[in-house]
Amino acid sequence: MRERGRSNGRYILGLVKSFNSVIQVNGRRYRWPQKPLVVVCLDGSPFDYLYEAIAAGVAPYLNSLMASGFTQVVEAAMPTFTNPNNLSIVTGVPPSRHGISGNYFLDRESGHAVMMNDPSFLRAETIPAAFSRAGAKVVIITAKDKLRELLGSGLDGTCLSAEREGQPVYSPLLSEYVLRRGVEIMKSVCPDILYLSTSDYVQHLHPPGSREANEFYAVIDHHLSELDRSGARLVVTADHGMSAKTDEQGLPRIIFLQTLLHEWLGDGKATVILPITDPYVTHHGALGSFATVYLNGDADVSNVVRRLRALPGVEVALQRTAACRRFQLPADRTGDIVVCASGDTVLGTQPKDHDLSKLRAPLRSHGGLAERAVPMLVNQSISLDKNIRRLRSYDAFWIGLNAGG
Repeated sequence: MRERGRSNGRYILGLVKSFNSVIQVNGRRYRWPQKPLVVVCLDGSPFDYLYEAIAAGVAPYLNSLMASGFTQVVEAAMPTFTNPNNLSIVTGVPPSRHGISGNYFLDRESGHAVMMNDPSFLRAETIPAAFSRAGAKVVIITAKDKLRELLGSGLDGTCLSAEREGQPVYSPLLSEYVLRRGVEIMKSVCPDILYLSTSDYVQHLHPPGSREANEFYAVIDHHLSELDRSGARLVVTADHGMSAKTDEQGLPRIIFLQTLLHEWLGDGKATVILPITDPYVTHHGALGSFATVYLNGDADVSNVVRRLRALPGVEVALQRTAACRRFQLPADRTGDIVVCASGDTVLGTQPKDHDLSKLRAPLRSHGGLAERAVPMLVNQSISLDKNIRRLRSYDAFWIGLNAGG
């Protein structure tokens, strides 16, 4: 748990200065909250899980929210992984601005993959941090500890993780703890801004409509209804969707890029980075639908791109400049080539790097365009300017603080 103290006098002074004012963060303007704002990121939750839980009769609050609140399909940031999207949500900008484009990138000088979990890699201020320094009371709770330092960067408030609080990582209890603690904090502390981010453990294992998924979303539904009853404006979105990555026999569909590039170019000519790679290999075996390729020496980038595009299961292969422009990625943390697999396929390096024996169910994963469509739900009807034609998941704070009813 990270807490930084603040005297009551400073807090009151901040409220006097900031109530009804506007805070500018990363070039966007946010109004001071007129009531508590709760933003919830349901990890790995496309609309299918919500629809199936509603159809099963276990999610009455979500059903009422869709009927009487604001409901829209929005776009997640690319790549559709947890860290880039959580940081986009809390900064209100894409990875090209905040710099977190995955869990890893390749340091060309050292030749080593670098993990981006430290706040020093973050290039943008977070919205919660900006409001906390202006006097707002802010609390952040995340499921996995890998996000705690990034989400808490610059925060004059509380940032904690369920994992660090002793909750089991490979269990629905991790996410349930986040939401339950959120409800408790709203009842006891009632912060001005509360950000809650869950885990996608259940979604990696169980498809929409399964008994296990419906039971999980029934618990989510209960806690969301409790957050609603606190009187807060509630905005619910997701960091990415989730797709089955298997063939008709339930076996993973995998393109081993490092193996292929070795065959095409020779030893040491290319390095594949899988930005999904993290300590939680039981979730996905470090297999996702997005990869970056760093080429060494005199390899013909255009030719490699053409060959990658011809592979069954590859949806997109782009040179760095085109990829950064299309997906709003930071150029210095992106390889020479970006590859996105199709919705039923994942990208790996070479077979020896992926221990599939740790998978507990047929492979389900994310990272590509197929997992980009996610929900945004608000617990009141709101009107948007007619010129706003596309919303993204990282508009959640803007919707929560700026959009009128």
